[in-house]
Amino acid sequence: MRRIGKIATCCLIGTVAFAGRTIVTQAAEIPIAGMDVILDEFYQSDSDLTYIKEYLTSAAEFENIGIANVTNYVNIRRKPNEESKILGKLYSDSAATILAEKDGWYKVESGSVTGYIKAEFLTTGDEVKELAKKVGKRIATVNTTTLKVRENPDLESIVLTLVPIEEELSVRKELDGWVKVTIDADVIGYVSAEYVDLRTEFKEAESIEEEKARLEREEAERRAQEEANNRATYSNSSVSNSSSSNSSGYSNASSGNSSSSSSSSNYSGNSSLRLNIVNYATRFLGNPYVWGGTSLTNGADCSGFTQSVFRDNGVSIPRDSRSQAAGGSTISINNIQAGDLIFYSRNGVINHVAIYMGNGKVIHASSPETGIRITNYNYRQPVKAVRYIN
Repeated sequence: MRRIGKIATCCLIGTVAFAGRTIVTQAAEIPIAGMDVILDEFYQSDSDLTYIKEYLTSAAEFENIGIANVTNYVNIRRKPNEESKILGKLYSDSAATILAEKDGWYKVESGSVTGYIKAEFLTTGDEVKELAKKVGKRIATVNTTTLKVRENPDLESIVLTLVPIEEELSVRKELDGWVKVTIDADVIGYVSAEYVDLRTEFKEAESIEEEKARLEREEAERRAQEEANNRATYSNSSVSNSSSSNSSGYSNASSGNSSSSSSSSNYSGNSSLRLNIVNYATRFLGNPYVWGGTSLTNGADCSGFTQSVFRDNGVSIPRDSRSQAAGGSTISINNIQAGDLIFYSRNGVINHVAIYMGNGKVIHASSPETGIRITNYNYRQPVKAVRYIN
């Protein structure tokens, strides 16, 4: 029945596509009553109507999409010839919108780049839909005021958290009437398909200017991480030498050193430190999430990210989220400032932490699907806020 429905649907698509034009066909050879029977049978249930809607939506979504079929990247040029100026690069498995076709070249738009790509380097047509499942990222955008995320695809299942309108969720699987989504690495649940709008996102082209800026940023991140590692090594060496000296009876000035260390870690009223922490954290936006990791470049989990960002700015905080929540000074969420930490829980136990940026936003190492990202602070229900910078 679905096969027949698909044929009927394609006929409907053809009718729409040729609307406004005079098409001469051998209509007498096709019994109209036969099509009526097919449509009458096909429209007999709500599920079939839903199928038609899904089929049409799916077909339209990838209609003008081309995906780079290359090992590394393909150049996007100003004009449709190989001598023309290179405007940008479309990397392997990245996508572009096809605007036109000319002499074996596609005019495309992707990201901030509009130009030409040789047609042989793009996968198009029916193959795109299947390829999109592998290289695309499925996103669910909440379209209701507050959406319940449940443990199982069942209205009787327990609610894991609440998500506000317009929040974007990473889709893991689409079921009948339900969508399995990732909120954070520790919260994976189900939402009603009725209350989310689904779309597919692809990696996009990068202009030559954007590539240059990215390479410079990556080099700056590498240097920053290297400097932070050097500082940590020097600090550990100093502590080790101090302990060795004290145990040998060569120094009795530990009380003075302790006082100095305490004053340098309080940062009383230091708003510039807050700004530095936020700005520093954003340098690693998009980097990977790795459970148990503390590397800002190669991968960190939520508490590894916050600890490393604070450490590189001279502030020592515990390693895991529950310990970070137990330290510092607890403050009202209504009084949070940039540089404070916000915590989230599951089943009453704190298991996620983010850095508040100001203006209702947080930055955090969220999940393997999203990496380090920026979201609204209430993308899930916050349960606690802590201040380490007085």
